[in-house]
Amino acid sequence: MGEMLPLFPLGAVLYPGMLLPLHIFEERYRQLVRDLLARPEPRRFGVIAIRKGRETGIDGVHSLYGIGCTATLRQADELEDGRFDLVTVGTQRFRLLALDQTLPYLQGEIELLAEDPVDQAAAAPFVRAVQVAFRAYLDALTERGGATVRIEDLPAEPVLLSMVIDLPERQGLLDEADTVRRLSAERALLVRETAMLRATTSRPAPDLRYTPYSPN
Repeated sequence: MGEMLPLFPLGAVLYPGMLLPLHIFEERYRQLVRDLLARPEPRRFGVIAIRKGRETGIDGVHSLYGIGCTATLRQADELEDGRFDLVTVGTQRFRLLALDQTLPYLQGEIELLAEDPVDQAAAAPFVRAVQVAFRAYLDALTERGGATVRIEDLPAEPVLLSMVIDLPERQGLLDEADTVRRLSAERALLVRETAMLRATTSRPAPDLRYTPYSPN
């Protein structure tokens, strides 16, 4: 038997170590937050990407991806009308085993996925390769007039870098078993995206100015 956690389906992918602010307004998710606050710390729930459907509305979610990430609640501010503003952080990947729909919000039976400690020396060449590939991607955007983005110190983790690719591919990175594999896959994706940008002038540029923020 796996662990049972409340689930928060999103149209985005959460990674371990990534900050995720949430604005909670739907009643089912207000109840989820109230239930979390009634528990002892650490207060955790599962964030999992929506494969088909939408974040809001009754029966909005039709199917989910199989791998998600637990989120730990760091701060919860309740507004006068009962809405909440949350600050959460991704903590550990999990595999979704089964869904439970007995409560107003989804719960999931999950299996937490262990990740080997990162060997910094072994990972360093992959980190540098991703940084080079990401700078090439930004240069290609600028060459095509799509964006001007300057990032002096690129992160050593793939969180920011993975935000420039499409949802199924971000999910694919989360599915990778360890950081080195994730970085290697990410470099391949960035190289492909850069080649596509340089091959066409009609590709729309993503907006890199904002961090992910779900309205629900």
